[in-house]
Amino acid sequence: MSFAFRLQWHKFFAPYRILGKFLWLGLILLSASRMFLLLWQSERVQATGQFGWLLLQGIRADLMLLGLVLSIPVLLMPIVRVRQLHPLWLHFSYFWCLSMLCLIIFIELSTPAFIAQYDIRPNRLYLEYLKYPKEVVATLWYGFRWSLLTALTMTAVLIFTATRVLQPPVKIPPQPLLFWLSWPLMLLLVFAAIRSTTAHRPANPATFAITADVLVNSLVLNSPYSVLYALYSLRHEARSSDIYGKMEPAAMLKAALDWPWLQSYQFTHTTYPTLHQQHAVLPRRKPLNLVIILQESMGATFVKSLGGIGVTPELELLKSQGIWFEQLYATGTRSVRGIEAVVAGFMPTPAQSVVKLSNSQQNFATIAGILQQQGYHTQFVYGGEAHFDNMRGFFSGNGFSQMVDQNRMPNARFIGSWGASDEDVFATAQQQLLQLHQQQQPFFSLIFTSSNHEPFEFPDGKIKLHEQPKNTVNNAVKYADWAMANFIHQAQQSTYWQDTLFLIVADHDNRVYGSNLVPVEKFQIPGLILGGSVKPGVISTLSSQIDLAPTLLSMLGVSACHPMLGRDLTLDSSSPGRALLQFDNYFALMEQHQLTILKPDQTAVLAHYDQKLKQLTLSTQPVSPAQYQKALAQVQLPSYLYRERKYPAKAQCN
Repeated sequence: MSFAFRLQWHKFFAPYRILGKFLWLGLILLSASRMFLLLWQSERVQATGQFGWLLLQGIRADLMLLGLVLSIPVLLMPIVRVRQLHPLWLHFSYFWCLSMLCLIIFIELSTPAFIAQYDIRPNRLYLEYLKYPKEVVATLWYGFRWSLLTALTMTAVLIFTATRVLQPPVKIPPQPLLFWLSWPLMLLLVFAAIRSTTAHRPANPATFAITADVLVNSLVLNSPYSVLYALYSLRHEARSSDIYGKMEPAAMLKAALDWPWLQSYQFTHTTYPTLHQQHAVLPRRKPLNLVIILQESMGATFVKSLGGIGVTPELELLKSQGIWFEQLYATGTRSVRGIEAVVAGFMPTPAQSVVKLSNSQQNFATIAGILQQQGYHTQFVYGGEAHFDNMRGFFSGNGFSQMVDQNRMPNARFIGSWGASDEDVFATAQQQLLQLHQQQQPFFSLIFTSSNHEPFEFPDGKIKLHEQPKNTVNNAVKYADWAMANFIHQAQQSTYWQDTLFLIVADHDNRVYGSNLVPVEKFQIPGLILGGSVKPGVISTLSSQIDLAPTLLSMLGVSACHPMLGRDLTLDSSSPGRALLQFDNYFALMEQHQLTILKPDQTAVLAHYDQKLKQLTLSTQPVSPAQYQKALAQVQLPSYLYRERKYPAKAQCN
């Protein structure tokens, strides 16, 4: 009797043996990886006081991923009812489970390097970089060679072990009665694992935001699920600001436009609600030329006078010659986010930057488009390949008439993984600007540097190294600072200096990390406006990257009709300002030292930021409905303008 029972039990579970082995292997590997990461980040994990709870919730997150993987073979299981196809299903399940284990292992092994760079588990950035294999492979090989080789070796070893554990399955055809009793049960279990809750909505990454530390919250998840959810979320990018809550357009527009510096404008256009006429505070008989130097990853982290370590001595010397920003903040943590803010004056959303989105590839307002309509020659100068991050597509469709990238720098003396060195980029830019000025052609040039990027390659013998070895971020920043200053000194001796306005600004800081929901200190960036007609000064009020375009237009002497909502700091640079910060799935409205942080579960928290200590403290006070609506409007507005195509490059003010 006992033998007969065991035989029936064996037949009952025989079809699921390979799936069960995959489940246990997956749980062991993912739990081991999480344990390593939690121990690695033990200081921050211990600060939450929830080590055991994090592990327990991690198993729940792992079951969600493994349930998704197992759903494919389980849904196909009715095929085994046809005896001739039973071996085919078994072999499919074997190779499916093996390939998924390979993917899981590799992504988990690549996680420490990703966390070291971005202070969070792999997410959407992981996917975005895969679009550029040349740059990614070069960066991995020259910057993370041993990590890459170790990950590949360990993946191979673990997969070999998995093949021994899984083993080709025994071909025992299922009995009809046993199958129809077991299959619905397996289907129900897989569905329950994926959903992971009996609540109205299934569990998602926001479910595991159980601490105030974004990195620790991400450790509760596993990296394959984090990447998979990011992939799933891409289809909702255009409307993703709804994760913070919803507002009716009329109420949203009223709250979003309720800033003192916007009260003097007339927003009366029936189609484009933010379109208005901006009059230059400094009208000129002949508007100035404009050069924007967008410095890769050169945040306040590296600027001594902003509390950094002090590897930008040239910038510190130059700041006394122009208008210096003491409290300027980036809107995000990627180059395309900095581009959309500085060039388009566009506010951040949890979606991808508009540089990449389809509705903004034509007829989207940028400072280049505005100046092009004023007769300017507009160009983009970059040492890499302009197609990276879709910059060429966005720029060429929105006001830039010329692209000068690595392919047009045949005489570059130093080529690294990310293209020509900053020195070569500035040399090319200098040639371009001299030619344009000789032709008496007003110009706008956007110069984007890249030497300060992993793996930090730059020419030898140009600077006194800050530290050893050579290829470190501090040395790369110091080189980028030197190359920029060398270009400015050449410009000061050139014929176009007196007729040109220069903006030196970072796209974002280098590596965003910290135990706060929003690491505010890693959003502060340097900003400096120079030129022959610029009187030195300091802008000490809180400012955002989106304020730069309107301010520059006014200083150039250009009056224009446009939809940008940044603050013209030439009108008032002393009254309180604001900054908008987008970090992962969080959005923050910063006013003075207070932040209203919107979370993806449609809740909000207040926080206080001490700039001197660079410390964020969460408040126990609830966010008032009015403040919640005010913050929500700031992130809903850009999503609405993009989605409804209401940010036009060419439109007439009423």
